[in-house]
Amino acid sequence: MLETSARLLRLLSLLQTRREWSGAELAGRLDVTTRTVRRDVDRLRDLGYPVDASVGVGGGYQLGAGAEMPPLLLDDEEVLAVAFGLQSGATGPIVGIGEPSVRALTKLRQVMPSRLRHRMEALQVDVVARPQAKSAVEARVLATIASVCHNRERLRFDYKTHDGTESRREVEPYRVVRAGLRWYLVAWDLSREDWRSFRVDRMTPKIPTGPRFSPRALPPGGAAEFVSRGINRAFTKATARVLLHAPFDGIAPMVHEDWGSLEPTDDGNCIVVIGGDSQSSIAKWLSAFDVEFTVLDPPELREECRSIAERHTRIAARYAAAAVDPTS
Repeated sequence: MLETSARLLRLLSLLQTRREWSGAELAGRLDVTTRTVRRDVDRLRDLGYPVDASVGVGGGYQLGAGAEMPPLLLDDEEVLAVAFGLQSGATGPIVGIGEPSVRALTKLRQVMPSRLRHRMEALQVDVVARPQAKSAVEARVLATIASVCHNRERLRFDYKTHDGTESRREVEPYRVVRAGLRWYLVAWDLSREDWRSFRVDRMTPKIPTGPRFSPRALPPGGAAEFVSRGINRAFTKATARVLLHAPFDGIAPMVHEDWGSLEPTDDGNCIVVIGGDSQSSIAKWLSAFDVEFTVLDPPELREECRSIAERHTRIAARYAAAAVDPTS
């Protein structure tokens, strides 16, 4: 049987790994009686750990939230995960958490077992000092927005678009999404009566927040996919419709949803709607399908195709001339 102090640590560890335990389950894990479990729970409460208990058939014990944060028990992998997260946070794209991250990491290193400290030090990464990215966000602003999403409260904020245009917006905020180094808010825009995504680094929230609202269903695919589609649209500067003289099933595996869509035609062919940086780049991509095609629109793409055809005709002539045997 475990000694009392060791048993308390084991009990605390169990309570932190699952939302709820029955007294019988804890007694079985600790090899003690349910009465001993009750006494040990009282000892944890005396030490400041808020252990909640419920009675009845479905009753049990669970670790609640307290007024202060008590010490946590973490396994080796959890300790390293927290340490690396703090190390990344100290140099990440969120303004205001660098110094707290360093302080927390210092405290964590002080209590790390030597075996973990050695692993942590072996994976130290030097960071090149660079100016703060324009897309960096204030930790306070990010926390405020996440809070109103959770509380389902309307949010008013000043917003600056990429071209510098400023406006006042009022929205129903739903989710905060991270894409690369940037953070986005997915929200229902009340004045436009539609879903919108806003870059958090361009937002200046207004306090106090507005009244609570009844949640709507998120756009198809959820918040992350909505942001992803918006980013893809932002980087698509040119689009075209092209008839491919080939069956839909043969072309479909070649068209990724990030840059194109495909629809079958009545005559057994298919039409691709494709996006890219320019009509010139789209004209070059069309060769990858390796089938006959007809440009439906825009006219500028037809001109690009003619230009490519003329260039390849000249190249073909050069190669044909180079293949003639000069001795014949």
